Amino acid sequence: MTHPNHTAEVLSKLHEIRNLIIDMDGVLYRGNAPMPGLTDFFAFMRQRGIRFMLATNNSSRTPAEYVAKLAGMGVTVSPHDVLTSGVATAEYLAGIAPAGTRVYVIGAESLAETMREHGFVVSDQSAEFVVVGMDTQVTYDKLRRATLLIRAGARFIGTNPDKTFPSEEGIVPGNGAILAAIEAATGVTPLTIGKPEPTLFQMALKRMSADAAHTAVLGDRLETDILGGINAGLLTILVLSGVVTREELARSEVQPDLVFEDIAHLRETWLAIL
Repeated sequence: MTHPNHTAEVLSKLHEIRNLIIDMDGVLYRGNAPMPGLTDFFAFMRQRGIRFMLATNNSSRTPAEYVAKLAGMGVTVSPHDVLTSGVATAEYLAGIAPAGTRVYVIGAESLAETMREHGFVVSDQSAEFVVVGMDTQVTYDKLRRATLLIRAGARFIGTNPDKTFPSEEGIVPGNGAILAAIEAATGVTPLTIGKPEPTLFQMALKRMSADAAHTAVLGDRLETDILGGINAGLLTILVLSGVVTREELARSEVQPDLVFEDIAHLRETWLAIL
């Protein structure tokens, strides 16, 4: 299926791509179900010498846990190939706050672990920062503690703004929904670190020693992957296997350079023009 943006000029840009910044949820898998053609896609990138960085707004796993998840789907990557919004958040805070700074964390244990690895003290009694990541076990008590701390002066940090999340069951609430609840209770807008903010893209380019001119963003979200890629001056590739429908794409002001049904469709097209 051809998209109106698939002009010969734009398709020719696939020839110039040497690096990919790839989202994971909705692109490589949905929940624990791999997308069709997943192993073939990674084999294609390696055969063509295309470097990649798996950059996700999901902070519910550590890079090592993502490595294990992909290994279970037949794909081998290293922790260095994975960049999460949790890691980006910890590195950002490490650049502005000294070791030993107290932070209150809403999120998976992996996010708290990442904060500790970067020298922070995770506390639910007092904190200078409230860091909020995706938490499938969020409770009223957690929201209450975060609200009280922020109202007492703690800075409000969100690992990512994704309002929804593509699960095997369908589209469910994401971290942005948790941030919205706390913002409603405090009147404070969080500083978000993940896509579409530049931090993740800049870190991904640096890790790959890549330049923007030969790098593309591959994702399933217009408001994070694609908008962030546009703002970073990168070629943008949207797949419709995640949260965005073709109807939503048609109505959006944010438009990617290329659109494919999924990574199998992208690989087939890429092979055809090489």
